[in-house]
Amino acid sequence: MDLMEKLVSLCKRRGFIFPSSEIYGGLNGCWDYGPLGVELKRNIKDAWWRDMVSNHDDVSTLTGAPSPYSMVGVDCSIIMNPQVWVASGHVGGFSDPMVDCRQCKGRFRADQMAETPCPEKPSKCVGQTEKCQLTEPRAFNLMFKTHVGAMEDNSAIAYLRPETAQGIFVNFKNVVDTSRVRPPFGIAQVGKAFRNEINPRNFIFRSREFEQMEIEFFCTPESADGWYQYWRNRRFQWYIGLGLKSEKLRLRDHEKDELAHYAKGCADVEYEFPFGTSELEGIANRSDFDLRQHMTHSGRDLQFFDDQEKDPEKRRYVPWVIEPSAGADRATLAFLCEAFHEDTVEGETRTVMRFHPRLAPIKAAILPLVKKEGMPEKAEEIYRTLRKRFNVFYDEKGAIGRRYRRQDEAGTPYCITVDGQTIADGTVTIRDRDSLEQSRVPAADLLGWLDGKING
Repeated sequence: MDLMEKLVSLCKRRGFIFPSSEIYGGLNGCWDYGPLGVELKRNIKDAWWRDMVSNHDDVSTLTGAPSPYSMVGVDCSIIMNPQVWVASGHVGGFSDPMVDCRQCKGRFRADQMAETPCPEKPSKCVGQTEKCQLTEPRAFNLMFKTHVGAMEDNSAIAYLRPETAQGIFVNFKNVVDTSRVRPPFGIAQVGKAFRNEINPRNFIFRSREFEQMEIEFFCTPESADGWYQYWRNRRFQWYIGLGLKSEKLRLRDHEKDELAHYAKGCADVEYEFPFGTSELEGIANRSDFDLRQHMTHSGRDLQFFDDQEKDPEKRRYVPWVIEPSAGADRATLAFLCEAFHEDTVEGETRTVMRFHPRLAPIKAAILPLVKKEGMPEKAEEIYRTLRKRFNVFYDEKGAIGRRYRRQDEAGTPYCITVDGQTIADGTVTIRDRDSLEQSRVPAADLLGWLDGKING
């Protein structure tokens, strides 16, 4: 069994990720996050928001920001006026080349056939067998279409958003007017997006419903190159700081022939997944393209007026945009892949998820050694104290070794055992998930000790 098969099996067995609507046969390209998975993904999004938005001014002084900047957040509607997508180019140009196979009735992306297994002969790729009868490629628009209101005619057509960025652009003026921000500043958003992928694959990496963590950073045209370099490096270091420290992570600059027509620069944070190296996040210098498009189509003035600029010719301008756009689900998959380890402990194979403590779904497990002599009562007291601050777990069922193994698979960094010595002197045993070392800490100090390990 390869790493991806082991990981998918573990995710279902331990409650990280389930196939969506599985009891009805599932739905291709859709996934449900279970109890552990929802905590892991929420921790990733919370870490992103805290580091990029809430505490941005603490971090920026350490990461070489060209100048002080502001960060604010929005949460925009999933269904927007369809003219938004006309202006952005999605209605006219957001498509992939699709081919059909008359033999197996499958549909495939024409530009991915060389890496897509043939449904009838998985040892070969699509188009490599004599039985393949492929149609000519045709454009397939990836947006999900729906209707707003009671009438299902062309006047009621709307779309589920295929990206979160456009909600930020159309609210640029609203944010400037209400928040009193001025360039350089960023608008951040975490939210769902939807793409009707022709061939969803590779677990949660490419799915039809996904979540983005995105910033549109507005700056003067003259400062755009410096801010692009800042966000390019800042976002790469963020992944390293949360545990993607292996050689599988890399930062790749796009060649000129890869750039979108409006982009002045772009770099991808990439990770070597078991199925190949693919993009986790893109950081792009989008110039002033987006705001100008919406100015043209809406007729609204989206220029920024700088009343502090002494040169009259520079007071009014369309800001340039640097866009760090990350996938929350892809980040979740990368952290799952990086965390997965197998080692041998006391002659047995141990599966352990070595998450960074900030990301671990469960921060600590509280385990009474035996169910007598006051140990369960003391353990429950510790559990009630810690759960006010952290997601912790109480478990008194089974041998202590088996309980340790269950927490290793969940990625819990610390197991706190209440034993006979606890009753005697008030200390507990703390077992470290990765080193397996055990130490004793006063139960009264646990809250501060755990906070230091997780947030220190």
